[in-house]
Amino acid sequence: MNIPANLKYSKDHEWIRVEEGNIAYVGISDYAQGELGDIVFVDVNTVGESIEAHAIFGSVEAVKTVSDLFLPVSGKIVELNAKLDGEPELINSDPYGDGWIVKIELSNVAELDQLMDSEAYNSLIGN
Repeated sequence: MNIPANLKYSKDHEWIRVEEGNIAYVGISDYAQGELGDIVFVDVNTVGESIEAHAIFGSVEAVKTVSDLFLPVSGKIVELNAKLDGEPELINSDPYGDGWIVKIELSNVAELDQLMDSEAYNSLIGN
């Protein structure tokens, strides 16, 4: 199970990677994509909106199920990963790289402190 140490994780299995200043990328963990199975569609219609921490910002559809996506921290959705439009399976093959889902502008950087590090997330999933 791949759980990169440079990311923060939510109990809902989303990860966040802060890049330049208050800009971050959000996706779902390797564990989550494995549980969902083959992802066939990503639905995010919140680009341009400010979303509170733990609120739904979209969904992913796998062959047998649909799962809501929860924003791990408050922020404005500034971009949807355009690659997912034609290749939603990138979430399965590269969840921490090309399979990122949204780029956000953080509203409150301090909220990152409420998320899990890789060790705590590893314990959550019983790995």
